[in-house]
Amino acid sequence: MPVAAAEGARGAAGRRILLLPGGRSLAYAEAGAGPPVVLIHGAVMTLEDLWLPLGPRLASRHRVVAVDRPGHGLSVRRRLVDASPWRQARLIRDALDELGLERPVLVGHSFGATVALCLALAHPESVAGVVALAPLCFPEPRLEQALFGLRAVPGAGETLALLLSGALDPVLLPLLWRAIFLPQAVPADFARRFPWERASGAARMVAEGEDSMSLTPALFRAIGDYGSCRVPVKILGGSADIVVHNALHGLPAALMMPAARFDWIFGAGHMLHHFHQDRIAAEVEQLAAGG
Repeated sequence: MPVAAAEGARGAAGRRILLLPGGRSLAYAEAGAGPPVVLIHGAVMTLEDLWLPLGPRLASRHRVVAVDRPGHGLSVRRRLVDASPWRQARLIRDALDELGLERPVLVGHSFGATVALCLALAHPESVAGVVALAPLCFPEPRLEQALFGLRAVPGAGETLALLLSGALDPVLLPLLWRAIFLPQAVPADFARRFPWERASGAARMVAEGEDSMSLTPALFRAIGDYGSCRVPVKILGGSADIVVHNALHGLPAALMMPAARFDWIFGAGHMLHHFHQDRIAAEVEQLAAGG
């Protein structure tokens, strides 16, 4: 059964915690009623990244649930077990079943979009559609692997993460947060309301390291499944994205999926959900209506 989560971060969404087997838990925020929509955030973020720009808008017509991905925000996962986007997808699916969400539309961003696609590929009967924003779809060397990968090493990784959380991360993370919004600036209201402390800290950076190192094998597996994807998928990519090369990820992945479409949002960077909410909401409505 869900239990109330302790608050304390300024601007943080009210959360409930769903306890899962094996000492795991999933933190989530919920609002609205109607056909379900699930929001899945990307790297170095928490559920507020999608909740703040999209949650209230979608909640006027939908039951909206935004999750802290396993190991991030206030969600707890098992070390060395739950990092893969396939595994995170399974944990989120189990949680959605517990919450009684039947065939939601998934809206995922970046790594969260990869998780959403993995959930749709592995459990197509559980998903009405996917809106994937700047998804990672094919293996490649990633900056995140260089920045966080060593923190995934058992034993030594925890020690390194603890040291860097007090020395390097207070400088590194604000630079990353600013960079992922380029060429746009971080919206002032979002900067004020987002609980930055819940997207940082040694344990969460260990999770980031595990996530980054899990990507290559996970995406090699996904490539073999794209051609058999039965779920309607809409992929949106910003033409000015400096974090994910959408011409090498979302565009070719959409061409491989029978029921997928890719569209450019020209001039948009990586965080397109902060600046193109109407477009994303329209895609959600179309998928929720069966299109």
